[in-house]
Order: sequence, then structure tokens, then C-alpha cells
Amino acid sequence: MQFLFWKHRHTTGQGMTEYIIIVALIAIASIGVFNLFGKTSRHQVAAMANGLAGKEAEAIREMGQARKTSGDAKSDANNPRGLATFGQSTGDK
Repeated sequence: MQFLFWKHRHTTGQGMTEYIIIVALIAIASIGVFNLFGKTSRHQVAAMANGLAGKEAEAIREMGQARKTSGDAKSDANNPRGLATFGQSTGDK
């Protein structure tokens, strides 16, 4: 009887460990995606935070910056990529 109690408790701990690993992987992936989209997403998040805080002027400014960085990223996406242009990167968009 004591063996069955130990087995159940062990699998519960194992399930919790797996859950924590999955949550950690999702968090790491979210951070990676957020950094991949770069300045545009940062400006959009700042605009939302300012909008929720009641700072309309700052929110409008941040949305303008998000539009600008989005346009910069679109124009940069049309540039050729290769070893010949490796040193000519414009940075994080």
C-alpha cells in the first residue's frame, strides 16, 4: 500500500516539472519573437502602455515611431542579402 502512495506522488512531481519546462520554453520563445520583431513591437507596446495610462500625446508619438520603424523594416526587407552585403546591415528593425 505504501508503494502505491509513493508512485502516485512521484508522477505528480514529474508532471509539475514537465509543466514548468513547457512554461519556460514558451517564455523563451516569446522573448525571442518579441526581439525578432524589434523596434516596431517595442513602440507598439509603449503606445498601448501610454494609452492605458491616459497619456494620449505619448501614445500618439509612439504609434508614429512604430509606423516609421515598420516602414524602415519594409524597405530594408527589399535589400539584397548575401555575403557581399554582410557588413552593410542597417541594424535592428
